Amino acid sequence: MIVSMKPPYEITNTILKLISSISEKIGEVNANYLNRPSPQLRKQNKLKTIHSSLQIEGNTLTLEQITAIIENKRVIGPKKDVIEVINAIDIYDKLNELSPTSEKAFRKAHNILMKGLIDKPGKYRTQSVGIVKETKVEHLASPYKNVPFLMKDLFDYLKKTDDPNLVKSCVFHYEMEFIHPFIDGNGRMGRIWQTLILMEKYPVFEFLPFETLISKNQKEYYNALSISDKLGNSTAFIEFILKQINVSLKELLSQNYRNLSMIERIEYFMSSRKEDFTRKDYMEVFKGISTSTASRDLKKGIELGLFMKTGAKNKTKYKIR
Repeated sequence: MIVSMKPPYEITNTILKLISSISEKIGEVNANYLNRPSPQLRKQNKLKTIHSSLQIEGNTLTLEQITAIIENKRVIGPKKDVIEVINAIDIYDKLNELSPTSEKAFRKAHNILMKGLIDKPGKYRTQSVGIVKETKVEHLASPYKNVPFLMKDLFDYLKKTDDPNLVKSCVFHYEMEFIHPFIDGNGRMGRIWQTLILMEKYPVFEFLPFETLISKNQKEYYNALSISDKLGNSTAFIEFILKQINVSLKELLSQNYRNLSMIERIEYFMSSRKEDFTRKDYMEVFKGISTSTASRDLKKGIELGLFMKTGAKNKTKYKIR
């Protein structure tokens, strides 16, 4: 019988300092409207994320070749590498449709990611596996019969614990790698699911390619996994990943302070609003603009067929079409 328990890790001073630093930077990101970047930056970051994540797993295609595949152009390269890119594009396009706390969604994502690459994608493994580095077995994964119970426990941890999302995302990433639930694609799934857990609270992580930093520090990434394996807890891995996130946010802030145009303001507002709104609601998002600027923006939105207007004067309301 397997008893459900919380995965082992410690919240160290380093982790607390990193959470504080990351939280401050996320506040700054939100204040500068970088939590939902421009379409151009969004596309660039998506490309970098896909390229970096697959590069970690040995994919040989360049950023230019991945761009060509996204644009439906013919690319010459190993068939396996091309399929990996097509699948990765598909899964990153569907991220917003997946619930981070759903084990069913997790297996569906693996099915999309590994389609055409392995037998029975989306199914947990039914054989024992070991992770071999050079000539020695680095890690012997949990017995395959335990995988369904261990993954259920891990999703229960996601749903029920009060830990910060930043910590939970790292713990899930490490524990999933340790369990090694699939015959292949575990590394990619760990990074995708961490992104998804973070996105639930912080939209910026949909577009923040911290995987680029992991690919640049690949040796340290595997070293953090190895240290955590030896110590029997994910503390070292949490510290490593939080450092990468902190640096990634710092780079985002240093390069991309945004002075939004009228159209960019309208696009930004539409990306986060679903219900009816007033001019006052619009100005709550863009605190630095005047009432006349807000009125011009809303008038433009109506002219472009993006908003519908009802009522007059102080009773005026708008709705996104």
